[in-house]
Amino acid sequence: MFDRDRRKANRAFDHGDGVTRYRMRQKLVAIGDDYWIDDDSGEHVYRVDGKVLRARRTFDLEDSHGHRVATVQSRPMRIKESMAIDDAEGHRVATVKKALITPLRNRWSIDQEDGPELKVEGNVVDHEYTIERDGYKIAEVSKKWFRIRDTYGVSIGEGADHTVVLAATVAIDSMAHPGD
Repeated sequence: MFDRDRRKANRAFDHGDGVTRYRMRQKLVAIGDDYWIDDDSGEHVYRVDGKVLRARRTFDLEDSHGHRVATVQSRPMRIKESMAIDDAEGHRVATVKKALITPLRNRWSIDQEDGPELKVEGNVVDHEYTIERDGYKIAEVSKKWFRIRDTYGVSIGEGADHTVVLAATVAIDSMAHPGD
């Protein structure tokens, strides 16, 4: 029963039922560079502000009015590479971690403070991966929707925290492409 429900829900996600799409348009993903996250109508929804002259890699996610909604910051001196996601008030909401050993594929996790762990699977380097909660797809990241260089899409399903998913995508991109 669970597998059938999960497959049905994932098929509905794939057909766009209840899905919100965002376009990540990067200048470059490097500290100090800023870029916009647009909705599927092309409107600027969030701005990613890469902070310079900080000891840790830091990105602020701001709404279209310039209000900070989340901060993504590297966590140095950890065995596993990770980045923390804090809300606008500075409270930790999630931690994005790269698996210590990844023999065949990229494995990442998003540990939410007040929710279940999210699993990230697929080709993170090429921006082709999914984010799942308990086997249900809640987000998909893909370049296949765009022909423009350094642009990829993020589809987020109903019930998912859009800010956490978008901030996690920024963190994953930063860790997967540290020198870009």
